[in-house]
Amino acid sequence: MDNLTHEQRSKIMQSIKGKNTGIELALGKALWAKGLRYRKNDATVLGKPDFCFKQLKIAVFCDSEFWHGKDWDDKKLKLKSNQEFWNAKIERNIQRDKEVTEKLENDGWTVIRFWGEEITTDIDYCTNIIFKTIAEVKRKRLTNVNL
Repeated sequence: MDNLTHEQRSKIMQSIKGKNTGIELALGKALWAKGLRYRKNDATVLGKPDFCFKQLKIAVFCDSEFWHGKDWDDKKLKLKSNQEFWNAKIERNIQRDKEVTEKLENDGWTVIRFWGEEITTDIDYCTNIIFKTIAEVKRKRLTNVNL
């Protein structure tokens, strides 16, 4: 059973942000400090990636563990209230993430997804993956141009 009233829980859930979350701000600051420039939440790209390198066709998503269903098969069993709603909501988010990734990749994009805990525990790992991906995409483009 939930320890909060319906009104309290509703107020908490309404205050959760969809963009400029803590993990996005942390990764954005780290990328900016290392000299990378990007677009944030670009609505012209499917899924509105948290960070977008549009000319290189690289989309970066920062996925929070709850909303994007990390270890969902275990976590859904621990829900105490409104289980039917949350199961449907999170499972649809998981499916949408898969659809967005597949569609972007089919359109020639490189998609990078990080869990929030990856960003908070090892931001250098995340920025290094982005740097390596940018370098690889640029290398492939140069190779294709020279053919």
